[in-house]
Formats: sequence, structure tokens, C-alpha cells
Amino acid sequence: MCGLAGWVSYGRDLSTATEVASAMTETMVCRGPDAGGLWTSKHAILGHRRLAVIDLEGGRQPMAAAADGSLPVITYTGEVYNFQELRDELAALGHEFRTSSDTEVVLRAYLEWGAAFAERLNGIYAFAIWDPRTEELLLVRDRMGVKPLYYRTTEDGVIFGSEPKAILAHDEVEAVVDAEGLREIFSIVKTPGHAVFKGMREVLPATVVRFSRSGASTLTYWKLEAREHTDDLETTVTRVRSLLEDIVDRQLVADVTVGTLLSGGLDSSAVTALAAAARARRGITEPIRAFSVDFVGHEQRFESNVQWEDPDTPFAIEVAERVGAEHIIVELDNDDILDPEVRGAVLRAQDLPVSTGDMEYSLFLLCRALKERMTVALSGEAADELFGGYTWFHDKEAVELDSFPWHHPFEKAGGIGALRDVGLWDRLDLTDYVAQRYSEALEEVPRLPGESGHEARMRELTYLNITRWENFLLDRKDRVSMAVSLEVRVPFTDHRLVEYVYNTPWAMKNFDGREKSLLREAMRGVLPDSVLDRKKNPYPSTQDARYELALRRMVEEILTDDAPVLRIVSEEDVRRLLARPVGSFGVGGPWSARAVLERLVEFNTWVSEYDVRVEL
Repeated sequence: MCGLAGWVSYGRDLSTATEVASAMTETMVCRGPDAGGLWTSKHAILGHRRLAVIDLEGGRQPMAAAADGSLPVITYTGEVYNFQELRDELAALGHEFRTSSDTEVVLRAYLEWGAAFAERLNGIYAFAIWDPRTEELLLVRDRMGVKPLYYRTTEDGVIFGSEPKAILAHDEVEAVVDAEGLREIFSIVKTPGHAVFKGMREVLPATVVRFSRSGASTLTYWKLEAREHTDDLETTVTRVRSLLEDIVDRQLVADVTVGTLLSGGLDSSAVTALAAAARARRGITEPIRAFSVDFVGHEQRFESNVQWEDPDTPFAIEVAERVGAEHIIVELDNDDILDPEVRGAVLRAQDLPVSTGDMEYSLFLLCRALKERMTVALSGEAADELFGGYTWFHDKEAVELDSFPWHHPFEKAGGIGALRDVGLWDRLDLTDYVAQRYSEALEEVPRLPGESGHEARMRELTYLNITRWENFLLDRKDRVSMAVSLEVRVPFTDHRLVEYVYNTPWAMKNFDGREKSLLREAMRGVLPDSVLDRKKNPYPSTQDARYELALRRMVEEILTDDAPVLRIVSEEDVRRLLARPVGSFGVGGPWSARAVLERLVEFNTWVSEYDVRVEL
């Protein structure tokens, strides 16, 4: 999956600036532990760290189309799943290949079709191409924004990297966060393109950003469009099943071991079952490995609530037995997710304070356990956004809320109340900020002519979830998994499936009154009825009250006179929040009050570790 970094300067000679470029590139070692390289020229330096997945020997980077540097050079991260078809097409057009890697196919596709080549790619990717013929840099990101890519313009060029830490490693860049950056951290909005750090931007999904001596320009090569859905229910179910089978089959291609993340919910169970079936069709007799996470004593102490109805593990076990998977349960306790080294690693992975608390730490530990046995895993992210799995799709108040629908549980579960208690909600003017971002998002929604009422509203909610909430979760999964050099692929983000399901009427997605009715029916006969009939559960979170007590102690410990967190909150307000009874902070998720405690602790460490200058 890899990591990249680079620097373009039209006003200076970069051929001797390898020390800076190396420092930037080395921040990406976790994303690419297998190899690294730099390509230098007078006005451009490209850096790469490689996680070898396809063509383990031949796919080294940066990769140049010509040995003398006269043709384009690429530094590439991700996977293009249709690279074999593209390779055949390019070979028929006269291109010769030196390797078996998808990187070379992408490079040759650019040579053949120019910037329009991005439209032909199916995959998850982010890459930079330097074209010495025109002295232009292209930064390209996949359609759904699965793979990250950031940049910061300078007086005479641009600095870029897979993660903010690569840009912050440049000796001319300072880590500064202003009021708007703080609003992004605490509002749970995930504005596309926003990078939190002042002066830094994230390349938008499905976008090519082109830099030249005359400035920067952008090209959007794909976007969701509203189209009339003419298939009946039976045909729609069949089409969804067919698309998923093809997508999962494509995403199993690798020269390393591929497994799955299995929670026991519908989405991950569907991916695991389809992956096992695809391997069987290929004649692979070795069972696929499926990994789950659980907490010591979780089943005994579990209490159902509005988000979690039942423990995951029994369902994961049943699915693994049904599809013949080798099931590995990663069991964690409080010491694991409170470990300072783990918490520090997650902070460094995301470059920002955590948003979902213990979920991020347990996800890190789960991915680390996977990495001990494999390099690639398939995950069920994005199905809830597409098929309507979250509670806020089915809660009348949330649907009618004149804001992002996930702010409804955020209000009800106490997260917004906790932010108000410590003064952050009002101090950062989050009411107006969220309203502004919500208005901007609604203006983007592609609509069908004449569509109105509930169908129109559900189209809006689906779009908001796909373009905001989903990107929040995809970013979390990518950062945490790549921190341990694990590549996670996400079949539900394939743009063909996204286009089709986005335009399927809500009445069809919800035809039996249940969440994700369409996906359930598509998997009928493949998964156990117990999983098909199960209520949607979020990623697991510990319900051990001792975790909250430990978290409270951590908050108490950071309230010193020079604590960085006191730049944004007062000690009096934090202690008032801590005066709440134990157990009143909720359980997990970014909407809980407990997550606010997590963020205060993480913010304190983040400002110190990243030497952040806060401008409020």
C-alpha cells in the first residue's frame, strides 16, 4: 500500500535537498517497511516507502518511465484492481513493460491518456507524477478517498505526502492549528479537503491537482450523479450480489496472504463469505483467515443500549464455521488499550487526537495482530453508508434534523453536552460551524428532477454519509492499519457499487422495514439467518467501568498549570465535567461523553508531541 512524500520548487535547485526529502519520506516507514527510495531532479524530489504486495521484486519506486529522467516519474500508493485489463490494453497500443506491477501500468496509462487516465482506474490509490516534459506535478486520489494525500503550497511550489507528518517533517513547515482546525477536531464533520493544520490541504477524492509554474488547477474525474433506477427489486438484489462477487474476487489479487476483518455483523460477514467462496472457485483449499476483536469478560458484563444490542463474538464464530474460515479472536483487556505505547502509536498514526476513543486503540491492536500473519485484509467499511445501516437512517428525529444526522446521537448520548460543559462548543462557535458545513454539503447533493418528500431526504442523508461520515471512518481505518504496515481493502467502496446503490430508491433499500434490507436479501442463503436478522452493531467498545475510572485519572493528571489542554478549556470546567457520576459518560463512539474525555487527554499529548502552536 505504501507511503509517499515529495517537494516541488520552481525557484530553487532541489538536487542537493535530499536530506529534507529523506526526513519527510522516513516518516512513512510504517506505511512502507519493505523498501524506500528517492528520485531527484533540479525542481522536483519524489520519495517512496514500499509495502510490497504485487510484484515483490519489480515494483520498486519511485518509478521512472525512462532511465535518463526525460519521461514522467511516479511515486504511488494503493492498488488498482483492474491493472491486468489496462496492461493488456496498453500492450496492444505498443507499450512494453519491464515489471508485473500495477505501478508501471498506472505510469504507462498516464503516458498514453494524459490526466484523463484516472477515469480508467478501479481501485484505492493516491500518487504523484512529475512530468519533466512540462515541469508539472500531478497529485491524484481515488474516487472515494480511501487512500490519503496531503499538500501544502509554498511561494514557489508545493510540499506533499501521504500523511501530514511527512509535510510537517519539512524544516520550513510549522505545525499550527487555528480556530477552524480546532472546529474540525471537535465538531465531527470531516469537511472534504480540510487537513486541520493551517496551510495544509487534503486532495479531494476523485480529483487530480495539477501544479505548474503558472499555479495550480484541479480536475474532478468522477462524481456521484442522480440517475433513475429502472430495475425491479429482484433484479436489484441480483445486481448487488453480482457486483459484490466481482469486487471481492478482484480485491483478493495479491502476491501475499490476504485475510478478512470479521465482526459478526452483516457487512464483514458478507465480505468474509464472498472471499471464501472466491478462493474456493480458484481451487485454493487453505481456509481464509478471519480476525475478530473482543474484550476480556465483555460477554458477561454486556448490557444492550441504543447502539449495541448484543456481543459480536458468537456471531463471528458462527459465520467462520459456516464459510470454513480459520477464525482468530484477538482478546484485549484494559491494560492493552490503556498502554501508553499503544495510545502514543495511535496518536502518531492519525496525526490528530482520537475521535472514537478506545475503538481506535483496539482497532490498532487488532491490525497489529493481523500483521503478524498477513499483509492484506478485506473489511466491511462503507456498507452502512450505502445501504442505510445506521440508527440515524431510521430515527424520525435524526432524519428530520436540520444538520448532519450523526449529530442526533451525539446530542442524545451526551457528547455535545460534554463539549458544552467544558466550554468548547460555544468557544469554538460549533453551532454555526456545523450549520455552515451542513449547508455546503446539501448544495452538493445530486438530485433527480421531481424527486421530493421522504425519498429526496433519504438521498440527501445517503450523500452526507458517503461524503462525510464514511470518509471519517475510512481515514481512521487507513491510518491505524497502515501504522502497523497492514493494507486494508474495502470492497463496498468500489465506485460501480456506490453508483448503483446510491441511485436505488430508499423504498427498495428498506423494503421490509429493516436496516440494509437490500444487502440482507443479496446475502440470503450465503450467511446464517442469525446474522441476516441481526440488528446493526457498531465496532465494539469496552463496557468495563474500570476503563472510565482510568480515563478519569488520566484527565486529572494532565490538569497542571502548564497543561497544553488548558489553552482551549479551563481547569474549572474540566473538573465540573469530572464531577458527573461514574457511568454517566456513555460507552464508546464519537458521540459519547466518554470520547470527549479521550479527546482532551489526546489533545494534551498531541500539542506537546507535535509541538503544535494553537491560534485561538
